[in-house]
Amino acid sequence: MEKPDWAAPLAEAYERSLAYLTALPDRPVGSVTSAPDLRAALDGPLPEAPADPREVIAGLAAAAESGLVGTQSGRFFGFVVGGANPAALAADWLTTVWDQNACLFALAPAASMVEEVAGKWLIQLLGLPAHASAGFVTGGQMANFTALAAARHEMLRRQGWDVEAEGLAGAPRLRVLAGRQRHDTVDRAARFLGLGSATITSVDTDDQGRMLPHALADALAGSDRPAIVCAQVGGVNTGAFDPVGDICAVAHEAGAWVHVDGAFGLWAAASPRLRHLTAGVERADSWATDGHKWLNVPYDSGFVFCAHPRAHRAAMGVRAGYLIHGAEGERDALDHTPEFSRRARGFPVYAAIRALGRTGVAELVERCCTLAGSFAEQLAAHDGVEILNDVVLNQVLVRFRAADGDHDGHTRAVIERVRRDGTCWTNGTTWQGRAAMRISVSNWSTDQGDVDRSVAAILRCAQPDAEA
Repeated sequence: MEKPDWAAPLAEAYERSLAYLTALPDRPVGSVTSAPDLRAALDGPLPEAPADPREVIAGLAAAAESGLVGTQSGRFFGFVVGGANPAALAADWLTTVWDQNACLFALAPAASMVEEVAGKWLIQLLGLPAHASAGFVTGGQMANFTALAAARHEMLRRQGWDVEAEGLAGAPRLRVLAGRQRHDTVDRAARFLGLGSATITSVDTDDQGRMLPHALADALAGSDRPAIVCAQVGGVNTGAFDPVGDICAVAHEAGAWVHVDGAFGLWAAASPRLRHLTAGVERADSWATDGHKWLNVPYDSGFVFCAHPRAHRAAMGVRAGYLIHGAEGERDALDHTPEFSRRARGFPVYAAIRALGRTGVAELVERCCTLAGSFAEQLAAHDGVEILNDVVLNQVLVRFRAADGDHDGHTRAVIERVRRDGTCWTNGTTWQGRAAMRISVSNWSTDQGDVDRSVAAILRCAQPDAEA
């Protein structure tokens, strides 16, 4: 076996990494370069000969640095992106060094056992049924896909149809019902599964985006086709929670499967103060959430849970003569996820939970929500600023009123100025036909000082005489 020089390139990577992380509090949060500049720095002819690994790492870091968005910063408030806490980040480095293919127990015993244990801990943290199965996927998209694949299997099985063997041609038609303010990953999952986005019935919601149980009951009564109901906990704009307990009662009475898309909102169940928002969530049939959001582990990390493990395995599992399938007590991850070869993403999850504990996870979630409330309170105290949602979680929708009446244009201009300012990073959205700034507080390192500094920058950028 060759003995390469590991020390030099790893030392370079460590030094560059530490410099980047320690500079986060002071560097602009957004990228400070353009696509042409990045292309000029990174592009070039295909290398013809080997290069020194340390020099490769140094050159890559130098060229990419200006094009990095500081999503690890305590003042990054876009897209519900969490940071990575120190234990999870360090475990992710080990994950890369160990380079385990976490598909089979035989191929990665430690990775398999870590996912088994971390999956059990996650189920306990989130208040889900102890018998539920768990899968470690890339994020909310594949978690929704996997859960809906299990739902598709089970709902068609009840109709006497084996979808894994026979496909969808000639199968009983399924219905998917979801709130009008659902996340687009639900529609994409329906497309990927061959159900088609047109099969989704949009159920009416209230002014915060919560599904109305009576509207769901009316929609279910309109057809006798087997149905899958997708509820949402933590709307991506308002943070609002569907009344999952009532939805489960209505849906199960009609024989439907209930899936809960809880990409970040499901973490409220880990908080004694916020757990009431998820009341009844344990009565659902499947759940999706992210680790790279509120658990603050590195990308990519998502979780799918299913109250019907047989359906989960039937939808995802595979058997082949060349594989070494796990014996009794040996968990093969490929029976629970769409991927075959994949990263052992359970190690950072395990480390994060060990480092935080139950109380640390609760404190992280509650602190972020408190800071979101501080954002809303401080911004709403100023003329020309309007908070569009009830701040029940970590999401704040902000609208900036203009003297000339072009509130949408002014709001979008403020968002762009804030990004150029570099103090913090927020993104825009459209809520109920109106442009808004969306602030999401999801990072373990954010503190009150970050909020105060960001509020000052936002208000400065909202002034009529701010730079256009």
